[in-house]
Amino acid sequence: MRPKTPSSPYFGEDFSDWPSVTRSLLAAQPLSGPDLVRTVLASWESIFHSRLGSGFHIGREIKPTPQVMGFLLHALIPLELARTHSGWRAELAARDKDLVYVPDERYSIEIKTSSHPSQIFGNRSFGVDNPGTGKKAKDGYYLTVNFEKWPADSNRIPRILMIRFGWLDHTDWVAQRAETGQQSALPALVDNNQLLVLYTADSEELLF
Repeated sequence: MRPKTPSSPYFGEDFSDWPSVTRSLLAAQPLSGPDLVRTVLASWESIFHSRLGSGFHIGREIKPTPQVMGFLLHALIPLELARTHSGWRAELAARDKDLVYVPDERYSIEIKTSSHPSQIFGNRSFGVDNPGTGKKAKDGYYLTVNFEKWPADSNRIPRILMIRFGWLDHTDWVAQRAETGQQSALPALVDNNQLLVLYTADSEELLF
């Protein structure tokens, strides 16, 4: 794990205090945990109520790959939040976060989705360096969503498994060592203390 930089809200803080720092950051956010959970779950459900082509449904005739399901969810969440919450908009330019808070971009949010049961990933560039001019910053608020792959039981649609919200610094991402590797991941210390669980499928209730 790379060390924190002075610009990080966790800089100089003991590991045991990181959850408290995360809670303080989330308390300052204009969007609440319930806002985010409701929007994520509603966006996920809407995917299965949509029709394609001559009336085909995702979950019946069409079962997209996890990458496509993640793309749809990733696209819908900012649009739905912008529709229901004043001051927010979806990404328009390369420098934008996925969800932009127009009055104060410090509160803008990056969104990560994954079909892994508990982990999230970035592309390899996340673990190499911070983007330059014209590219979105990798420091800031993150909303992460883990969803289920298509169940073996064809009569059931996949579920949202976990929703988390927190803050990540660009130094938190660790790239795969091989230059041919395409992913970066988060160390357990970061994953467990800087992203707080809002919802799990097992509890089906807000946890934060």
